[in-house]
Amino acid sequence: MKQGLILLVGAVFLLSGCTWVEMTPGGEKIRILSESEVGSCKKLGNTSVNVTDKVAGMQRKPHVIADNLQTLARNAAAEMHGDTIVPASKVEEGKQKFDVYRCIGP
Repeated sequence: MKQGLILLVGAVFLLSGCTWVEMTPGGEKIRILSESEVGSCKKLGNTSVNVTDKVAGMQRKPHVIADNLQTLARNAAAEMHGDTIVPASKVEEGKQKFDVYRCIGP
């Protein structure tokens, strides 16, 4: 019984740091810039992305959540034919908004 509990707790800690979001080939090409760097770019719209911020009641690491959100936003920007994203909000409860831009090309 005690070993099972220790294994369960260990698994929760390992999973809380895992990355479950995969980058698409299009998402790999998307840049993350600041608002001040996209002045000459065309805004295509925005995307709202979210991931779970807790696993089995345990809070996931903030940097892992942020990385997952950026990956999702980059994937979404690629689908919108953008090439750049800019964070438009802070991360709150596993959610974040990003503006999508086209800065390079037609």
